[in-house]
Amino acid sequence: MAGSIAPQTKPKRRVQETDWRLFLRLAEYGLRDKRLLAWSFALLVPTAIAGAMQPILIGEAISLIRQEQTIWTFLRQMSLTDGINLLAGLLLLTLILRTLFDARQGFLVQKMGQRITADIRADLFHHVTSLAMRFFDRTPVGRLITRLTSDVEALGDVFSTGAIGILGDLFSIIVLAIAMFLLQWQLALLLTAMLIPATVLIIYFQQQYRKANYKAREELSTLNSMLQENIVGIGVVQLFRREAFNADLFRTINKRYIKEVDKTIFHDSAISATLEWISLAAIAAVLWVGGLFILGKTLNLGQLSTFILFAQRLFDPLRQFAEKFTAIQAGFTAVERVSDIFNEPIDIRDPEHPKTLDSSPESTTGEIRFEHVSFAYKEGEYVLHDLNFTIKPGEKVALVGPTGAGKSSIIRLLSRLYEATEGCILVDGVNIRDLPQTELRRHMGVILQDGFVFAGDVKSNITLGETYPFAAIQSAAERTNVSALIEELPQGYDTLLRERGTNLSGGQKQLLAFARAAIREPRILVLDEATASLDVGTEALIQDALDHLLENRTAIIIAHRLSTIRNCDRILVLKRGQLVESGSHEELLSQGGLYASLYQLQMLET
Repeated sequence: MAGSIAPQTKPKRRVQETDWRLFLRLAEYGLRDKRLLAWSFALLVPTAIAGAMQPILIGEAISLIRQEQTIWTFLRQMSLTDGINLLAGLLLLTLILRTLFDARQGFLVQKMGQRITADIRADLFHHVTSLAMRFFDRTPVGRLITRLTSDVEALGDVFSTGAIGILGDLFSIIVLAIAMFLLQWQLALLLTAMLIPATVLIIYFQQQYRKANYKAREELSTLNSMLQENIVGIGVVQLFRREAFNADLFRTINKRYIKEVDKTIFHDSAISATLEWISLAAIAAVLWVGGLFILGKTLNLGQLSTFILFAQRLFDPLRQFAEKFTAIQAGFTAVERVSDIFNEPIDIRDPEHPKTLDSSPESTTGEIRFEHVSFAYKEGEYVLHDLNFTIKPGEKVALVGPTGAGKSSIIRLLSRLYEATEGCILVDGVNIRDLPQTELRRHMGVILQDGFVFAGDVKSNITLGETYPFAAIQSAAERTNVSALIEELPQGYDTLLRERGTNLSGGQKQLLAFARAAIREPRILVLDEATASLDVGTEALIQDALDHLLENRTAIIIAHRLSTIRNCDRILVLKRGQLVESGSHEELLSQGGLYASLYQLQMLET
């Protein structure tokens, strides 16, 4: 799981972390496949040695042709033809070995990067789907999608291509430096000294790149949020002729994003240009100092040629290092943003010592008790105040009240989508905080006003990932009077439904929600405006199905049309989060209170 990358305490504000700390957050994922990691590191050694040998071989060939003193004494005893052939063969061998090792190491590194990316994405998805509804209330969907896609995609490069690649470049520089000092320490010292200003400039430009990249990703999140919002709400956009207005807003955000991206391009280009100038200056310095040594008879042309090639090779890893470092900085920006999500605390957790509900057939189940329950979506802004009521097993209770009275909030608390701020809720005498969430929700069937449909066939939208025989699916559809409508679809139960069920009517989607509840045989059934989107004919079918579905079950029904709940055993009337009236339909009418006023108002409207 997320382990070290996902601490469970959320900081009040984002704290800038060092690159090393960010890298350690990814280390766990890279170390999961130690064998792959070991091979990736092992192949760096022969690749670096082969790269360092090539300038020496070329320098020795030049010395041999000019009949200068060679480094390797055995070449002095060979003829010119044999010596050149041997050096050419060795050079070809180093080229072949370096190409093979580079290709294999590149494959392993990319493979590791993909595994890291997949693991992080899976952990992040699990963490996000475990977060309480409070998090989704304040987080735009487009922003989450950006974190789960483009941000996660950048993370694999940090540990694989970036970290291993940089270690490979550093190892190559070290091997080249050792070879240079063994040949001629003065020129070696000159070249290694040139690395200092290059390193300083790289660090400076990378810091600027990091800041610009973070802002660019924030703007990309905003861009994706607006795009997602406009696609989901395209009907409203077109009906209210907001196309041009929204296009202007999108264009403004897009320009801000491009502006930040341009800054990252500038800093990235500045690094490449700086290294190019420093590498040319290094070659010029080697030519000048080396030329003085040749005039002083302390260096020959072959050795000078070797150091010119060394100068080029020394800055190649540094140039690659800078390119990888840019990718790493982009990755670290993504780590920061993904860590923000991992650092979101999972507010609603299963207990360490969970209890279970009695599932024996002879048990009387379905009692719901609210004891001094208060709840606030925002601190200090309570929407429910000190609620106390008990719903007996098998009782049918309706919740009514003006808009904003807290009816849906009661359902969300009972389902543990939110945690009560004060007080406790008991199901069959067990505090729901002491129950695993799957155990609680397994015994509850919740049907909302908007029946959400997933992409897939009709069967999978009824079972929702659980295993049921086809006969059980058919039985649930028949008991809720949905089977006739399903069989009218082109492929019946195998009909593929598009995302959000766009090839179904609102009533058909709602009927599927009833079948979902029926197949699970819940002991508690919750209907939150469940029949509001149905036409008169479909509602009659559902009402008949409900009569059977509600038998021997505890039911909580929320409905604005008071005529649909008059047969409930009891009606709880809410006002501004407080329970103000309780009783049957007739009792509440005789009291002449809030319920009677609401009922008379609706009768006048009809």
